[in-house]
Amino acid sequence: MNTKPAAARRIHGGTDAQGKPLFDFSTNSNALGPCAAAMRQIQKADCAGYPDPEYQALRESLAVWHDVAPHRILFAASASEFIYRMSIVFALRSTQNYKKNDKQIRTKTVWIPPHSYGDYALAARAAGLDLSDDISTAGLIWACEPGSPLGQNQEGLAQILSALPATSQLVLDCAYQPLRLSGQASANAEQLERCWQMFTPNKALGLTGIRGAYVIAPVHGEEWQLGLEQLAPSWVLGSHAVAMLASWNSVPVQEWLSNSLVILREWKHRQIAICQDLGWQVLPSHANFFCAMPSASIQENRRDFLHDLRSQGIKLRHAESFGLPACFRLGVLHPQAQDVLQRAVKEFSPRFFLSY
Repeated sequence: MNTKPAAARRIHGGTDAQGKPLFDFSTNSNALGPCAAAMRQIQKADCAGYPDPEYQALRESLAVWHDVAPHRILFAASASEFIYRMSIVFALRSTQNYKKNDKQIRTKTVWIPPHSYGDYALAARAAGLDLSDDISTAGLIWACEPGSPLGQNQEGLAQILSALPATSQLVLDCAYQPLRLSGQASANAEQLERCWQMFTPNKALGLTGIRGAYVIAPVHGEEWQLGLEQLAPSWVLGSHAVAMLASWNSVPVQEWLSNSLVILREWKHRQIAICQDLGWQVLPSHANFFCAMPSASIQENRRDFLHDLRSQGIKLRHAESFGLPACFRLGVLHPQAQDVLQRAVKEFSPRFFLSY
C-alpha cells in the first residue's frame, strides 16, 4: 500500500490540460505582450554555451538601474523558486538559532497576506514553518504590492517596514509593480532598503513562458544572502532568462511598457463596465487585473458555468484558493475578448443573467 502523502494542490491560471485558452482571463500577464523588443533579444540568446555562472554583466546593469551595489543583486529561476529557497533558508537559520537558545530570534513563524499567492503558504509548510495571523510574532513576512488577487496596496506596509525588527525578514513581491495602473506605492526608498525586493519582469512583458527573476537584498543582508546563494543551483538562469532580464531596463522595452499601460487603463475601464453590465460587483484594484463577484445563481452553479466558458475557449480564475470563494479574478484583456466574455455570460442561461 502506498502511504506517501499527496502533495498539496497547486492552482494556477493559464494553460491547462485542455491547452492554452483562446481568451485567457485567468492570468495577470500583460495582454499587449509579448514585448517585441524583448523577444528580439531572447531570439538572439546563445543557447549553445553556458551563461556566465556569476551573471556579472547582468548583475551590474540591474544594479545601476536600481542604484544599488552589485553585490545586492541575486538571481532566481522564478519568483516561486525564490519563495521556496527563502523559506528553506529561514527554516535552517531558525533551527540553528533555536539550538543556540537565542531568544531574540523569532523561530519558525511566517506571516502571509490574508489573500495572496498560494506558494507563500505551500513553501512555508514544505519547510516545516508555522503560519501566524499575528505579524508581530513572525520572523518571515511576505508582502506583495499591488497584491494578487485584489490588486490593492499591502495594508500598513510603510509602517511595518519602519518598525521591522532586526530579527525579522520581509520579502516584498514586486511582480505587479510594473503593471500598476493607478495609485502609488506605499513605501518610500528608505523603507524599501529594509526588505528583500523580488522582481519578475515576465508578467509585465507578456512573456510568462520565460522563467527568471532577480532580487534586491536589503542593506546589511549579507549573511542571509550568503545562505540564499549557497542553496541556489549552478546556472540558476538559462540563456533565455538572461536575455529577458538583460532587456528589461533597455529604453525600447521600458517605452513599450509605458505605452502598454496607457492602453491597459482604457481596456480595464471597458472591462469593468462590461462586468457591471452583467450585474457583477467589481472590487477596487490598482493593477491590470481585478476581482469581481458574479450573480448568486452563477456562484451556485459555478462549476457548470466555468466548464461551459472553458468549452468556448474562455478561462476565468476562480478566487477560492485565494480565500475569496464568491469571486473570479479577471486579467484585463483586449476588447474582442471582453465582448466574447459578455456574450458567453449572457447566453449561458437567461435566468443567471437576470437573477442579480
